[in-house]
Amino acid sequence: MNKEQSGVLKAWEATVRKTHAAKKRANSIFGTITMATAAEEDLENHHDKGDNVSGEPYLVEKILPNGDYYTGQWYDNFPEGQGKYLWTDGCMYLGEWHKGKTTGKGRFSWPSGATYEGEFKGGYINGIGIYTGPSGDTYRGQWAMNFKHGNGIRLYPNGDWYDGEWRRGLQEGLGKYQWQNENHYIGEWKNGMICGNGTFVWSNGNKYDGHWEEGLPKGNGTYYWPDGSSYAGNWSNEPDEHNGTYYPSESSQDATIDWDPQSVYAELADCQICPKENVSIMPSQKVLAWYTAKTDDNPRRLSVDGRASVGMERPDKMHMWESDDDSNDCPEPRRESDSELLCIQHQHDDTNPKFNPDLPLKVPKIGKRPGETISRGHKNYELMLNLQLGIRHSVGRPAPATSLELKAAAFDPKEKIWTRFPSEGSKYTPPHQCCEFKWKDYCPVVFRALRKLFQVDPADYMISICGNGALRELSSPGKSGSFFYLTEDDRYMIKTMKKSEVKVFIRMLFAYYNHVRNFENTLVIKYYGLHCVKLTGPIQRKVRFIIMGNLLRSEYTIHRRFDLKGSSLGRITDKSESEIDNTTILKDLDLNFIFKLQKSWFDEQIDRDCEFLEQERTMDYSLLVGIHFKEIASTGELIPCGSQTSSVQASPLRTFSFNSQVSLFFIPGNNVNESMSPDTEEQVQEPKKCGAIKLGANMPARVERTIRKPEAVFHLVGEQTGEIYEVIVYFGIIDILQDYDITKRLEHAYKSIQYDPTSISAVDPKQYSKRFRDFIFKVFCEDI
Repeated sequence: MNKEQSGVLKAWEATVRKTHAAKKRANSIFGTITMATAAEEDLENHHDKGDNVSGEPYLVEKILPNGDYYTGQWYDNFPEGQGKYLWTDGCMYLGEWHKGKTTGKGRFSWPSGATYEGEFKGGYINGIGIYTGPSGDTYRGQWAMNFKHGNGIRLYPNGDWYDGEWRRGLQEGLGKYQWQNENHYIGEWKNGMICGNGTFVWSNGNKYDGHWEEGLPKGNGTYYWPDGSSYAGNWSNEPDEHNGTYYPSESSQDATIDWDPQSVYAELADCQICPKENVSIMPSQKVLAWYTAKTDDNPRRLSVDGRASVGMERPDKMHMWESDDDSNDCPEPRRESDSELLCIQHQHDDTNPKFNPDLPLKVPKIGKRPGETISRGHKNYELMLNLQLGIRHSVGRPAPATSLELKAAAFDPKEKIWTRFPSEGSKYTPPHQCCEFKWKDYCPVVFRALRKLFQVDPADYMISICGNGALRELSSPGKSGSFFYLTEDDRYMIKTMKKSEVKVFIRMLFAYYNHVRNFENTLVIKYYGLHCVKLTGPIQRKVRFIIMGNLLRSEYTIHRRFDLKGSSLGRITDKSESEIDNTTILKDLDLNFIFKLQKSWFDEQIDRDCEFLEQERTMDYSLLVGIHFKEIASTGELIPCGSQTSSVQASPLRTFSFNSQVSLFFIPGNNVNESMSPDTEEQVQEPKKCGAIKLGANMPARVERTIRKPEAVFHLVGEQTGEIYEVIVYFGIIDILQDYDITKRLEHAYKSIQYDPTSISAVDPKQYSKRFRDFIFKVFCEDI
């Protein structure tokens, strides 16, 4: 054994000793004995005599190191069963626990006097429950991830009440709102406001029946009096746009009345909807002592909606309760070696515009269409035919109308359908020229609902995957060993999966479904189906694969593609600048731009998506970014904003539609015709078309060039140069199915011996989420 191998072995043994020491302290702290607050060195002297050996939960009472108090059932170093947790700020939870998280039925109370009693899941208010506010207002109904979501009744402190449908904490759908003065509205709601068709009835018997927008009559509607007379027409708060006709009742003598329709708007001004209550902190935001590493001194950053940016995490026994006493056992992480530095310096070439600000940026050469068409004679030709036959069968199978309200049974891992495809055909399958195979659909009801949720037409879906066009196999498998296939129209990607990845996805399917349903603007990759082909011919094997959307499908040429993780180790392409084309996937250390866009909703959605992934204990995901440069000279050089060779000039903010909200983007140019191509201008004016601007797709933005200097070559973000380019960007979060399993833990431990642990991709999901967000928020900044 040489000296280097011996050093690695000793470092590994030191890491193992540290892990055992941490586990021993965890056992001593979480023993069955009742203890008062004590110094940490005293706790280390306890023996493991309190450890449970029966495999069943047992009763404990604990004052935890941060001052919190827990009493109840305990198992494997965490609450399991019934228990009570009291925080030092006065919050309290009493109810069921599972693996250290509030899960099941329970009661949470706030110091203000507010309480929630009902169902929890994974630390979130989730299910059926009752919330009582400090002022006595109550909500009884359905919840999803801390939001009122589903059917529910809310009684307000002033005597008003609402009974109907909710979505993400606001009234949305059909519902009835009654004011204290007996006025009431029955009809449609959207984003907490009266919107759509509905009827408003005053306490004196008058009523309006018609269309509403933003809480006021707008469009066709009729106003009725108790005597049977009515007024019908087109309503608007602007008198110039308002017109209508009065219709007297049979008992009425006059064909006209002295009445102003605009008085209705004045009457409605007194009928305000009670605002959404502000909850100081949600149960999922409360830090639990067993999830707080002692060495973690970084403050928790709050997201836009006030939730903590780092959510709860599952037990990580290798990193719990580490003390400074063991720091000598851990070897100092090795920084980059001389050979690695020489390699980077070699890459730091002044002929590369990434390092030399005097060199102009050029649009990369256009590469050939990626992938090899799978035609007859290809090794995977028969597999492709199997896949297309199976998809056609799954999507075309008769089924009842799909509802988005799914029962828990639909997500059961045992919920799968096997179908046999004999060559001669059967009662349910057509004859085919391939060997006999079996086809499996995982959770078919769930994926049918997902396709409906993502507004995928079944016929178009089948045509894309199973039409006359063949699939294309990408040239080489990914790092995970998976193969990728692309449909002829580039709309869908098909990825082969390991059995472990399938298990991870099935485990998180319920949470994934709720997340994409609750947050329609999510950047997380869209999944449309999970299947398996079992070949029964000469080569008997199972091929599992998942179907997902292609984030970078665009009517524009994507000039640059980046896969960003927020780590630096190995995150650079090994191609020279001349070898890179528009299909090359570049990495973190290749990035030489900062993206400028309106960030308010972008920050919020990134926070929510990362919290979801962290909760599901996944890591190694990345942000896939595609850039289309709008101003390119005939020589191939990119034209910066304000350049003399470009007619583009600065212009004020322009407004674009974004999923029923208003978002602002800074678009250079004196007018739309100067700053946009005809295609883009049409999309802005007609946002409901296929190319509509939405979060992560078809987004006008600007990018600023950055430069990497030799002394900062390992910095993820280069220095800004002031050169700004007008672009259209696409981005989304991909590769979300990597669980932080034992292999990733070992990879992290081994690489930590050789490299800076902060530069490694394989880290704990909590650390990964924080690092990922910190990096993304640096390279996506607000355009001011």
